[in-house]
Amino acid sequence: MQQLFQKNDIYRLKHALGVPPTVILENKSKIDGLEALCITLQRYAYPCRYGDLIKDYGRSVPQLYLAFKWMTNYIFDIHRHRISSLDQPWLSPQHLQEFAEATHTKGAALRNCWGFVDGTVRPICRPNQHQQVMYNGHKRIHAMKFQSVTAPNGLIAHLYGPVEGRRHDAFLLRESGLLTELEARSHDPQGNVLCVYGDPAYPLRPQLQAPFPTVRITPEQVAFNAAMSKVRISVEWLFGDIVNIFKFTDYKKSQKVQLSACGKMYIVSGILTNAHTCVYKNNTSAYFELEPPSLEEYFQ
Repeated sequence: MQQLFQKNDIYRLKHALGVPPTVILENKSKIDGLEALCITLQRYAYPCRYGDLIKDYGRSVPQLYLAFKWMTNYIFDIHRHRISSLDQPWLSPQHLQEFAEATHTKGAALRNCWGFVDGTVRPICRPNQHQQVMYNGHKRIHAMKFQSVTAPNGLIAHLYGPVEGRRHDAFLLRESGLLTELEARSHDPQGNVLCVYGDPAYPLRPQLQAPFPTVRITPEQVAFNAAMSKVRISVEWLFGDIVNIFKFTDYKKSQKVQLSACGKMYIVSGILTNAHTCVYKNNTSAYFELEPPSLEEYFQ
């Protein structure tokens, strides 16, 4: 847990999340809100057993489980909108313009690209039922899929999911309603269209761009694809940040559909990853030389 947040920053995180001083669990027992947050952070940080936490908190396994469950539900219910909607203060037209300028400065061929969209496949334990629904033929694993839009300041701007592992990225795009949000909010202060950039699986729209097809491609188009691919790799860095910081979500044997809230825990990990980036930055923000908002600004 100390590797995730330093002591003073845990207090800041508790205040930013709005965690109450005392938490009443399902069995009517009470626990300090800060302690419940620490239990949750330690549980997400590494795939440990609840029994391993007894020595740190002096509480029974049922209490540890209920505290983790309460905090996960609280963060999901109260703060999910921060990565399910583009209507955020740090995604204002002025900030989007700054993101586009930073992306172009790093070599992007597009001058109006402020972010990157991609899907990720998260492995799960093989389910007892409906195995074909969850099976991803491309990766040859049972999985859930998520769609993410990342910004060059190192934050996840939009995270949609989970959906069944067999679904295509185009399905996630349609179900997420991302295009509708981009049409409404992806513009600079003068009203000029800004876009996000994805892979060839996505359709071309004014607010959504993709590489040129590789069939009968011109040298100029090859150069365009290469320039955009260079900066687009940042979306993969952020997918890696989630599972590297919160390793519990990357432990396949603990991701059991119908037995645990796998999708909810991944989304909560995404929210906490943004919180971690606000405090300590990450590779993406350093690469594009952009400052993420402060913890207090992000959760305002």
